[in-house]
Amino acid sequence: MKIYNTLTQRKDEFIPIEEGKVKMYVCGPTVYNYIHIGNARPAIIFDTLRRYFEYIGYDVNYVTNFTDVDDKIIKKANEEGVSASEISERYIEEFRKDMDALNVKVATCHPKATEEIEGMIEMIDTLIKKGHAYEKNGTVYFKTRSFDEYGKLSKKNIDDLEAGSRIAVNEEKEDPLDFVLWKPKKEGEPYWPSPWSDGRPGWHIECSVMSRKYLGEQIDIHAGGEDLIFPHHENEIAQSEAANGKEFARYWMHNGFLNIDNKKMSKSEGNFFTVREICEQYPPQVIRFFMLNAHYRSPLNFSRELVEAAKNSLNRILTCVGQLNFLLKNEAWKSEAMSDEERKLYEEVNALQEKFNSSMEDDLNTADAIAAIFEIVKLANTNCKSDSSKEFILAVKDKIVMLCDILGIIAEPEEELLDEEIEKLIEERQLARKNKDFARADEIRNLLLEKGIILEDTREGVRWKRS
Repeated sequence: MKIYNTLTQRKDEFIPIEEGKVKMYVCGPTVYNYIHIGNARPAIIFDTLRRYFEYIGYDVNYVTNFTDVDDKIIKKANEEGVSASEISERYIEEFRKDMDALNVKVATCHPKATEEIEGMIEMIDTLIKKGHAYEKNGTVYFKTRSFDEYGKLSKKNIDDLEAGSRIAVNEEKEDPLDFVLWKPKKEGEPYWPSPWSDGRPGWHIECSVMSRKYLGEQIDIHAGGEDLIFPHHENEIAQSEAANGKEFARYWMHNGFLNIDNKKMSKSEGNFFTVREICEQYPPQVIRFFMLNAHYRSPLNFSRELVEAAKNSLNRILTCVGQLNFLLKNEAWKSEAMSDEERKLYEEVNALQEKFNSSMEDDLNTADAIAAIFEIVKLANTNCKSDSSKEFILAVKDKIVMLCDILGIIAEPEEELLDEEIEKLIEERQLARKNKDFARADEIRNLLLEKGIILEDTREGVRWKRS
């Protein structure tokens, strides 16, 4: 498999650090509001990469963080007169709902910044002792020039960066390019004790610490939106490699921006949409399918016309699978076993699966992978009739469903659950949440969502409805 590596600026053959295993870190959301449609793109893209890795036999350790302490969170908490943790927990739950709707798999681990403060203090202390950081009046700064390779990801020259920077007269930094690792508390902010001051960490340090804790000092893939290349990911590399003394990540992957009607998404432009708002107008599967119809590194334009086109395209696949199921359910076939002619046709289906695989292994080219699925759909529509064999119809249908599943597209809804089965699963989910087994709780929510059951957590308890 070849992956475009932002670090090398070329497609590199993917070779994992440990055979048969993939260690992936994808930067997660800052949880102060509902996520916008642009946030959905990396979530869907890198979930699809994870699914493909699992399909070809890798054991994937997939970590996505929650930034649950931040200026925006604190500001919203102060506006509402509640604690910052109440804001972050509220929108973590809303994020999970959006990810469920988009059929994004639950991460292997979903660490929160506020639960990893001890590790951040430890790494900052290591950086100070190694001469890569310094403290001034309770603030700790990373000494950017102490890391010789600074700029290697973004290809920015450190002297050019300094020439374009400005430093205030009372600035404490030794160098205008130095960045904050720890800052003292302000009135009304959450804080934690540290050797330097009561305060909280800077943004960049959290991902370095969480990645090291849950994936090790070296990881295979670090991913996120291209807006994170500089300074966030550049600073992560500097911190991690300065502290650990070894290469941080082998492959850096970044998805392109999403525009709305050919304009940058902006509240002032009136074209800012949350995932929740869009999913009220279109099925979440259509949104996912739309996102995968373009190459992940290309800019993507979101418009009603393009989403409608994606909806119609997805319906072609779903209609085909529905027709194949109709033939199978009504025993509308000529014979049980494939004929020689059908076996030759099925060889074409297998060749198209190889085309799907080749596309996915060429830097996750999901657009061409979808094209291969449509070729199978065309073959099915032409050749799966009442004079076909049951074996042929079933094999073609299963192939379409399997390839769609790799993309996170549900091509074959499962049979409806009975009401008593739903209630039993909801009870199990409530018990899991009470026991803080959030992975199982999310798994049950996903299961119910796949079966068309939407859960609503209210003050009066959990309500459910069929979608």
